This record gives sequence, structure tokens and C-alpha cells, in this order.
Amino acid sequence: MPGTPLSALLPDLGRRTLLMGVLNATPDSFSDGGRYSDPDAAIEAGLRMLAAGADLVDVGGESTRPGSDPVSLDEELARVIPVIEGLSALGIEGISVDTTKAEVARQAVAAGAAVVNDISALRFDPEMAATVAELGVAVVLSHTRDKPKTMQEGDLSYEGGVVSAVRASLQDSLQLAAAAGVQHDQIILDPGLGFGKTLAQNLELVRGLEQLSALGCPLLVGPSRKTFIGELVNKDPEGRDPGTAAVAALLVRYGAQIVRVHDVPMMHDVLKVADAIERGVAPPA
Repeated sequence: MPGTPLSALLPDLGRRTLLMGVLNATPDSFSDGGRYSDPDAAIEAGLRMLAAGADLVDVGGESTRPGSDPVSLDEELARVIPVIEGLSALGIEGISVDTTKAEVARQAVAAGAAVVNDISALRFDPEMAATVAELGVAVVLSHTRDKPKTMQEGDLSYEGGVVSAVRASLQDSLQLAAAAGVQHDQIILDPGLGFGKTLAQNLELVRGLEQLSALGCPLLVGPSRKTFIGELVNKDPEGRDPGTAAVAALLVRYGAQIVRVHDVPMMHDVLKVADAIERGVAPPA
């Protein structure tokens, strides 16, 4: 069952910095847990994101914040499928599902999702690589060193430095994807800011983002309201949007093609200005 080619789904990819809106259909998200746990509220929120300039809406039913507990397959399906079906019924094509479970990916794509955003880079579920290949949809492969519950525990050092280690891990994930038959031009890479990394390592990853571009895939980065920003500005998650804006603007300089955010209206303006400066992308007349 072939999916929509990434080039058709996101025709402006590479021409301007695109926005992925975070839509957490969960009660325990670190930033907005419970706000969109009702499907109708989630659908309305997704529509607002798209109206404010989001290119993709990323629907998640299992929190991936450090320290979070996993949820059952049935619970995750109950949270995300009605939202995806509702958005798809309204003609929305730019729907992503944030999951590490192959069955959730399969049912989400059947409901209308065009992208699978897997923070495990196909590693947590042994069926995920083959499922994504069979579905033919675009996939985001993110770096993480462990499952959310334990990703920030223990020794967080990386031999050879965090940028080199993340690059090597993503290269391995690309090989895993290729072996399963996932098309290279359907893959997006994410360095996994905040996933098993210290403050200093997150900052180093932002500065070293260009080194990941050599892997030959578009880069998606999710800095939004992350703990490392909170450590810098001493703010709770919803007070971190100005700090997120600073990171988002710099990501344009360092080569991110997609930025994943909570506050779509604010970051839409941030990226429009940053693109105009860095890429010479003029705003619409």
C-alpha cells in the first residue's frame, strides 16, 4: 500500500523551514497533558495549528517525556485514532502519528496519517521497520538511547562526543530501514533533543546539526519547551516559548528543515523572519 511521497506531502521542504505542531492526545504530557485528551478538543486544536501555519500535525497518544510510563496498545489506539480519523475526514493530509508501536502506525495510516514519527528509530518494536516499509509512508527516525522511563538515568556520556554518537546511531537506523525496504527519500532524521542528553549535550547538538545533514535526509528538530531550555531560563514548560523561539531561529541557521513545536502561531512568525534573513525567503506579497 504505497503512501504519499514526501515530496508531494511537503512540496516546500527545503525551500523554507516547515512547522510540525505537537498535538498530545494524552493526560500526562509534560507541557499540555490533558488539554486535548478529548478527541473533539484535539481535532479543533489541530485545525487551529494548521490555520496558524503548521505544515504537519503530530498526533501522539503516549507521552515520551523522560520518566514517563508506557501505555497499552489499546489505550494508545483509543487516544489517537479518533483524532486522526476526524482530521482526515475534514480533508487534512499533513497528519503524523507519534508512536513506537507498529500496530498503532498501521491503524493510524489506515485512518489518514501520512507520516510515522518514531522516537525509537524503528528499534522498540521489531515489527516497525517492516510495517513502515509496507505502508510506504514517510517516517521520522529519532535518536534516543533508551525508553522514556529511563532515558535520563545513568551515565549520559557519549564516546567521541554527542554529535558523532548521534550521527553514528542514525546511520545505523538508516541501514535498518533500508534492509527492511524503507525508501531513503521517505526518511526524515531527528537528533532527539532532550532524549538521554544533558544540557551541554543538547546545546552541542544544536551547534553541530550541520554534521547530520551529511546523512542525506531532511532534518526535523523538536526543541519546544524542553527541559534544557527550562534549565537555562528557570521557567516551567509553558514559560519556555521565548527560549524555544531562540533555538528555532538558530535551527534555521544550522540546517533544520522542519521544527516541531507547541506554539505554532509564535514559531510560524519566528521561522518566517529567520528564513527571510538566512535563506532569503521573502514573505508572501
